Amino acid sequence: MINSDDADPAALLKLLADVRQVQRHITDALSGTDAHAHADSADANAAEPEPEPEPEPELLRSALVKLANSVIRPLTLLAPAGTDIGTDADIAPTEATPDQHRPIDAEIWRLAQAATDLRATTGAPAQLIEATAALQDLTCRLASSPEEAAARIRQLTELQSNLPTTIQAAADGPYLVTNADTITTWLGEPLQVRPQLALCRCGASATKPICDGTHATNGFTGAKSPTRVADRRDTYAGQQVTVYDNRGICAHSGLCTDRLPTVFRQGQEPFVAPSGGRMDEIVRAVRACPSGALSFAIEAREAREQVDQDRPPAIEVSKDGPYRVTGAIPLIGPDGEPEPRAEGSSTEHYSLCRCGQSQNKPFCSGMHWYVDFQDPPAPSEPTLFQWCGGLPALTRMTRLFYEKYVPKDPLLAPVFANMSPDHPERVAAWLGETFGGPARYTEDYGGYDRMVSQHMGRGLTEEQRARWAQLIVRSAGEAGLPSDPEFRAAFVSYIEWGSRIALENSQPGAHPPMHMPVPRWWWVCNATPDARVSALAVQTEPEGPVMTLPTDNEPISFDNHIKTLFRPMDHQSMKFVFDLWSHDDVSRHADAILARLRQGSMPCDGAWPKERTDAFERWIQAGKPA
Repeated sequence: MINSDDADPAALLKLLADVRQVQRHITDALSGTDAHAHADSADANAAEPEPEPEPEPELLRSALVKLANSVIRPLTLLAPAGTDIGTDADIAPTEATPDQHRPIDAEIWRLAQAATDLRATTGAPAQLIEATAALQDLTCRLASSPEEAAARIRQLTELQSNLPTTIQAAADGPYLVTNADTITTWLGEPLQVRPQLALCRCGASATKPICDGTHATNGFTGAKSPTRVADRRDTYAGQQVTVYDNRGICAHSGLCTDRLPTVFRQGQEPFVAPSGGRMDEIVRAVRACPSGALSFAIEAREAREQVDQDRPPAIEVSKDGPYRVTGAIPLIGPDGEPEPRAEGSSTEHYSLCRCGQSQNKPFCSGMHWYVDFQDPPAPSEPTLFQWCGGLPALTRMTRLFYEKYVPKDPLLAPVFANMSPDHPERVAAWLGETFGGPARYTEDYGGYDRMVSQHMGRGLTEEQRARWAQLIVRSAGEAGLPSDPEFRAAFVSYIEWGSRIALENSQPGAHPPMHMPVPRWWWVCNATPDARVSALAVQTEPEGPVMTLPTDNEPISFDNHIKTLFRPMDHQSMKFVFDLWSHDDVSRHADAILARLRQGSMPCDGAWPKERTDAFERWIQAGKPA
């Protein structure tokens, strides 16, 4: 056990005792022996009020696990040595106490407020902060409605409003994030935040990115590896710009090598060739480095104020990779002091390990690539927004377009000469909403009416429209948006459609319809990237039903025989038309399928042997049994 000089031991013990009491209450409720439901009233003649319904059993079971792993465990570590704090084995149905007459939701809400009161003290121990984060998360998940959850978040935020925005890497534990307003997915979609959060650091939480306490049982350690890349800042002088790089803090995101390979040369020495690209391209790549390893100098003066951007504090949960922190959120070590940094690295933006295997914890060292760290798979039918990489990818494209191509183009430069500084972000938000992402443009900028107002009366020409479409498509490729035929077909079709609508709306005397919703764009003819097998795909056969032909006297059926005739690649390649593993779909199109089987035009990589076609025809003649 750990003695804490920064928290009131009596208050901590009371909080721990109250949490254990709620733990018993939940155990009783799940076992059907809820003591407070059977307790006698203080006034035997008074009518019992109708009890409020308790949360669903599944939610209660998850709450019980979270209380044990993320509240009771860390609070127990803070109890003074020699204190009798009981164990989980002591939990059994109990006689009702006054607090037990509260619904479980109300009890958790009371505990969350009490813990937040204690945590709001400067210098609160990490174990208390972790427990507070778990209780705040629980009380919001148990709230009766989204409105109630939002009201609780507001109250909890007020309780700890005196605390600065920080991230603390707890000793062999989670990242304790205090008062961070913006946490997003790798697509730029906002995640629900609490004023106090514990983010998974070991890589094994079942509730990623939220910590579930697994680090306490899987042997996670926050120690740095003695074999990590050395902390050394290298200098690469070029014709126009000098590039600084510290491999010791690099997260190996590949953003520099992918987008500017003539300067940042993977597998070559020297790694950086600063005369291999234009200065604006190098500056853009340096500013995009998520780890803070890169910087640049002009005429021997480091331009740190250009590298470190002025942006609000934010945390991005990158895809299968680290937390990307921006906005100069202070990073605190387990001892409560600022985390030591690599030489020359940025404090405005940095990457924190999320897989639990970094050699340079808490910073990412790129080990997520080697340990095959993966988030849950993307949906089988993604939106265009999800497929293209979300708001970060679209913003990267629009910044490239308006920073690189527009200023030097004689047709477009006059049109955008007076655009607002955040114009690239606005266009990215519009495209994101149109492609199926969050309604960011509607919520932040005014929606459809706002977009229409930006074009009315401008008198755009067809030449300007065509150039805009040409260069935005070029920017998409340069920014690394997907190049598969299906996405490009959908992307280009919207660019053509949307730019022609803008051209029409800009003409003198135009009267575009107002108060319309932001358009929603989808895959062309529902042809998604996984609806066909690429000719360049590795020729391996994925798992699927084992082909089984019926014997002469065996009753034929779809499930036992016909479905097995269609390989996974057949199923996938025809998915945009109909489902070859669906009895209803195949029955509906059976005659057309049989005609193509006889012609040899299906499947596309070669005709079926006669016995398979005969089996399919026999199934049709038998009445297409399931």
